[in-house]
This record gives sequence, structure tokens and C-alpha cells, in this order.
Amino acid sequence: MVTVAEQNPEVDWRRVLGSLPLVALALAFAAPTFYRLGDQVWSRESGAHGPIVLATGLWLVWRKLPSMSLEAKPGSLPLTVLGLLISLPIYIIGRAYDIISFEAAGLYGFCLSVLHDRFGLQAMLKNWFPLLYLGLLLPVPGWALDEFTAPLKLLVTTVASDIVLPFGIPLVQEGVTMTVGPYQLLVEDACSGLNSLIGLIAVTTFYIYLLRNASWRYSLVLVCLIIPIAILANVLRIITLILLTYFFGDAVGQGFLHVTAGLFLFAVSLVLMFTIDSAISSFLKRRSGARA
Repeated sequence: MVTVAEQNPEVDWRRVLGSLPLVALALAFAAPTFYRLGDQVWSRESGAHGPIVLATGLWLVWRKLPSMSLEAKPGSLPLTVLGLLISLPIYIIGRAYDIISFEAAGLYGFCLSVLHDRFGLQAMLKNWFPLLYLGLLLPVPGWALDEFTAPLKLLVTTVASDIVLPFGIPLVQEGVTMTVGPYQLLVEDACSGLNSLIGLIAVTTFYIYLLRNASWRYSLVLVCLIIPIAILANVLRIITLILLTYFFGDAVGQGFLHVTAGLFLFAVSLVLMFTIDSAISSFLKRRSGARA
């Protein structure tokens, strides 16, 4: 039996108002960090998903406030203090030494500690997705980015070269460097697959959570498809840039159309993901209908 409170949960505004001092403190920490994220991370292609994740993540948290208020119990003080003792030094080190990854991680941990203090661990675990989803805002450290993108860059470069060569394009590949006619192209991180991968993970998980009442197995299948789709999209991107550079020159290939190709193929990746989701969903419905 479902109670009225469960059907129409309301926010415990007294608890929310009591959190205002901590919220104000969190905003004081967050303002300079978000400014630096916008300047150093979100302005690049690798972090372009950041503002979208921030807006949608905060919206998800706002939607969950009623249910979190119903389940709220004051968090364990020792655990809250432990979270603050870990998060604040990381934040301070990041600010002092201009390490945006540390700074963002410290801020994220501080906000989780504040939520734990106000709502308790049980309420946070029951509403885990928005909190984990906001973790996608954390920028990947440069060394990890380079380490992860190295094999992906080589993979997408090799596949793109193998596809283009049979069509008579004069191309010589040496690692992640390609010579196309008189022009030389270097496959950078933007073409390696990781940048699209992070954005696709964010958008796809948001889509699955919000629009799909799917089992964890089905959701896991969709998430696993993100990686090959992102790699395929970046192979197509490199092929596009090879053709643009060869037929129209280096200025066109590396100029405005370079960025346009990336945005277009990211959109293609999303459409392909949603199309696959619809196809699998329709197939499963027909299969269950046939069994019935």
C-alpha cells in the first residue's frame, strides 16, 4: 500500500533552510573552481560536456530532494568530519599548486560530505545516480589522458588509413602521424576517442536513467556500446579530415571544418546510440509478445 506522503513527497524546508550556511560555504568554494573549470577545461573539446553535466546533474538532485528529505537522517558526525578532513586538503593543494583535477575532486568530496551531514548515508545511497553522475565533472588528469589515449590514437589512425588507402589517396602512416599528399597530419587527443567517450557516457547514462525504466543488465549493454561507437565516430572523423585536407588543403582541414566535423560526428554518435537502443527495445518487446 502506498501512502499519500510516498505519492506526493514534499521537501522538508526546515532541513533545507538549516543547510543554508553549509550551502553558502560550498558555493564560496565552488565559485572560483567553476570559473577555472570553465576557463581551463570546459572551453576545450575534451571538457565540452561539463556545463551540460552540471546543469542536468543539479536538476536531478533537485528532483530527488523530496525523496531524500523523507529518508533523511543526520549523518554520522565522524564520517562527515572524515570526509571534510580528506576533501579540504585536496582542495587546498589543488588551489595552491594550480592542479584543477585536485581542486575539483576536493570540492566534489566537500559537497558529498555536506549532503551526508544533512541527509545521511542511507538517503544518499538510495539516490546514488545524480551524485555519481556529477562526478563526471571531474577533469581527467593530463597524465592519465595521455596514457589512455595513446593506444586509441594508434588504433583509430590505423583503421582510418586502412579504409582510405584502397581509394587511391596518397597516404603514408607512421604511428599517429599521416602524410597525405604534401600535407602532414598528427592525430591529437581530440581525435583519439576519449573526448567523445566521456561526453557519450554522460549523455547516455542520463538518457538511460531519465527515459528508460531499464534493468541493470540492459543498461550495462548500452553503456558497453559507448566505447565502440565512440571509436567508430572518431575513425569517421579522421577519414573526413583526411579527405578535406587532401582535396581542399590544410587550411580547410585544420580550420573551421575540423571543429565542425567533431561536433557533427558527436551528434551522429548520439543518434546511433539512441537508434540502437530503440531497435533493441523493440526487438525485446516483440520477443516477449511472441512468448506471451
